[in-house]
Parts: sequence; structure tokens; C-alpha cells
Amino acid sequence: MSKKDEESPRVSASPNPPPLPVAFISSRQESTFAARKSTVRKYCCTPTATKNTWDCLFDEGYRADVSINTDNGGVFYAHASILGVNSAVFKSMLSLKQSRAHGRCGQRSISINGVPPEAVQVFIRFLYSSRYEEEKMKEHGLSLLVLSHAYAVTHLKRECEWQMEQRLTTENVVDIFQLALLCDASRLSLVCHRFMMKNLKPISATEGWKAMKQSHPVLEKQMLKSIIDEDIREKERVRKKNERKMYMQLYEAMEALVHICKDGCRTIGPHDKVLKEDQEPCHYAACKGLESLIRHFAGCKLRVPGGCIHCKRMWQVLELHSRLCANSDVCKVPLCRSFKQKRRKQNKKDEMKWSILVRKIVRSKSISGAPFFSSEST
Repeated sequence: MSKKDEESPRVSASPNPPPLPVAFISSRQESTFAARKSTVRKYCCTPTATKNTWDCLFDEGYRADVSINTDNGGVFYAHASILGVNSAVFKSMLSLKQSRAHGRCGQRSISINGVPPEAVQVFIRFLYSSRYEEEKMKEHGLSLLVLSHAYAVTHLKRECEWQMEQRLTTENVVDIFQLALLCDASRLSLVCHRFMMKNLKPISATEGWKAMKQSHPVLEKQMLKSIIDEDIREKERVRKKNERKMYMQLYEAMEALVHICKDGCRTIGPHDKVLKEDQEPCHYAACKGLESLIRHFAGCKLRVPGGCIHCKRMWQVLELHSRLCANSDVCKVPLCRSFKQKRRKQNKKDEMKWSILVRKIVRSKSISGAPFFSSEST
């Protein structure tokens, strides 16, 4: 054995320590383990005991260095560090340059007026533990929205907005709408606006609407104007929807016409094709109407375009097909090639009308994902 081996201590491999008993694992460790295992939740919830501690700190006012004065002589004690961390407005107010110490050593004072003292208490308590009682939110929701906006407490403001949205009624929506505008609560004001538009008649008879009409007549006019504008937009949407439906029906009618002239349908088809009695049901909805129209067109004695309204419609169907047809040389629809040659003699005004109609028909079908009209070329 070398000298070096004699001088170096001998280290034996030691076994891994056993796991800690379950009783010794703290709640914080448990939450950490759960957060690591979870792939959905990326945050850790604050334990209830911690929130209770923060509530106790506010209720007891232990070593509080700020006094908050409210209406009717109410006073609450709080901690400047907690107020400043949660609100930039409080931080500015409580800075040494802008606040005056008075009373006992290090004590500073601020005043929150214009809202019920109980609302101030709920507001300050929320800054400590981010908790509130449901009944208190129902009672002081509007005041808490004002306070959260005035002191820039965004997480409370979002909560107040959500709570107000759930409690909208025809009686309170006007007041909440006006307050949302003053507090720059854009989502809440939008929800109130939509609610008022849907329930304008009962809302216009409430005291809140009458008060708004007297105090803010411009707001009432804007509200009525927005309702009129929305009604116009709704009518325009319905018109475009019906228009697109008509264009899609015309497209399907063109497909059905090619189907009849190429393959035959029911009891009508090309002269060189034998129709089977047991053929499969047709999936073109327009075939039935086209079948009766073609039969009338074939037997009508007034077949000129201006002589019969049904024949005139058939002429229009054939001309529309020719404008959509990709290859008239192999197309089996009657008069397809003749209409293409006739187009050269039409005036520009008629040609423009047909071009616009064709473009809208093809566009309405292509937007929905269907291919362009090309069945007639096969």
C-alpha cells in the first residue's frame, strides 16, 4: 500500500436516508409538491391560516402606524407598508414628503370620505387578505368599485366589476352604467349598455332612467342613438344574410341544372340517357322546381323571353349558367354556347349587372369552403 493511500481516510458508501414521516411534512411542502406535480395550475394558493393572520393583523391593529378617518367620526388603524404595497395612491399619500405626522410618534392620518365607513373597512381589509364577505359585497359593491378605482387597486376593481355584472337588474343597471363610465370600467359599462339595449322599455320607466334624463341628458341621447344605430346594423346583417342565402340557392340551382342535363333526375334528363325507375333519391333540393320549370318551358307556346313569366325565368337560369360555365364546348346544358356568343352584343350596363351577380354567387359559395362552379365542364 502506498503512503498516499495510508494517509487518505477511508470513506464508505452510506445508504440514502429514509423519507420523512408524513406528519413532519409541512403544509407549505405539500403545496410545493402538488404544484410540481400539477401541469395545469401554475400558482400556489395562500393557505387559509395565512389569510386569517392578515385579517387578525387588521382587526387588532397591532403596531399600526396609520389612522384612517371616515364619515361620522369613524377611525380605522392600518399599516403604511401594506397600504403602500397594494396601492400606488396610498404610497404617494403616505410618503414622508406629503404626509404630516401627528398624535403619537410615527402616526400618520388619511381621510376617506363620501362612502359608508363599513365600505372603507371592507376595502382596507381586502388590502390585507384579498378577502371579503359576500353580503358585504352585495351591500357596498358600488362603493368598493369607487374606492378601488380611486386608489388604483386593480384586482379589487376587477372583482367588483364581475360582481356587478352578475347582479344587473332593470332597477340598478342605469346607476351601475353611469358609475362604470366614471370609474373607467370599460367591460362593465359595455355589459350594462348591452343589457339596457335588450331591456330598454322597462328600464326607461325606472327612476334611475328618469334621474339620468334630468342630470345627464347628453348621456340619454347617446344611449338612444346607439340603440338606433344598433337597430340599423341588425337590419343590415339580416339583409346581407338573406342576400347570401339567395346567392347560395342560385348556386345550388346551377348545380342541379347541370345534374339534370348530364345525368338526369327523376323523370327528366338528356334525350340519349335511359332513366332508371329505381334510381337513388336526388340530393339536390332545387331539382324538383327546375324539373317543373323545364317541362313548362318545353311545352309553352309563348316561349319568347317577354311572353311568359315562367319562360322568362328559365331564360334567366340558362343565361346565368352560361356565365358560370367553365367550358361551353363540352357542356350539355342547352343554349350554353349561344348565350356566351350573345354576350358580345349586350350593352355595358346589362353586362355589369350580370358580372356583379356572378361574382357574388361564386364568392358566397367560395367563402363557405366549397369549390368554384365547375361541374358543368365534366
